[in-house]
Amino acid sequence: MAISFTDLHTEAGLKSLDEFLSGKTYISGDQITKDDIRVYAAVTGKPGAGFPNAGRWYETVSSALSARFPGEAAGVKIGSQAAPLAPSDVSATEPKKEAPAAAADAAVEDDDDDDDLDLFGDETEDEKKAAADREASKASSKKKESGKSSVLLDVKPWDDETDMVNLEKAVRSVQMEGLLWGASKLVPVGYGIKKLQIMLAIVDDLVSVDSLIEEHLTVEPCNEFIQSCDIVAFNKI
Repeated sequence: MAISFTDLHTEAGLKSLDEFLSGKTYISGDQITKDDIRVYAAVTGKPGAGFPNAGRWYETVSSALSARFPGEAAGVKIGSQAAPLAPSDVSATEPKKEAPAAAADAAVEDDDDDDDLDLFGDETEDEKKAAADREASKASSKKKESGKSSVLLDVKPWDDETDMVNLEKAVRSVQMEGLLWGASKLVPVGYGIKKLQIMLAIVDDLVSVDSLIEEHLTVEPCNEFIQSCDIVAFNKI
């Protein structure tokens, strides 16, 4: 349903707009739309102190004109029936900025084709590629700067009949980016049972030790040999 405003160049019109904007940031929904641009173009300048909601909205739209309009317009009808607003009712300290006003006039110039409105043009393929390259560079830098940790892990077999050679092979078969297996040894536990104690180095942002244990070492096929794992030591490198 279209929202209607009239006489936005008059005190009565601004009062109606101010009341409508009470508790709202934009004319339609929770982000700026072409509705805001059309109403903005009909207002002769920043509303004075007597219209705080309209004044706040006016400032928000002014600062947003340099960005795209992601919202979906609901449609606005603007009429004129009364005399113009007296100059004293418009803030003299905040003159309407020429560049945003020109952009607003362009936005309402073509009522029959609002969906084609784009004040600043589409991103070119070169711009999109440059943006993607920047993001990839940031991600690469983040990986390089990521911290590393040294972990000592106890890997326990099911019983004294578990083949510990195959158990270690199962552990080392788990490979992923940011994981490096190190030295290992067998440590007696009791009743003829031994556990595997193994060192590993990880890149903190790439490998979670908890996930390594829960999603790799204690599930098939590794759990044929591995009963459980415990973190014995965890140190930053």
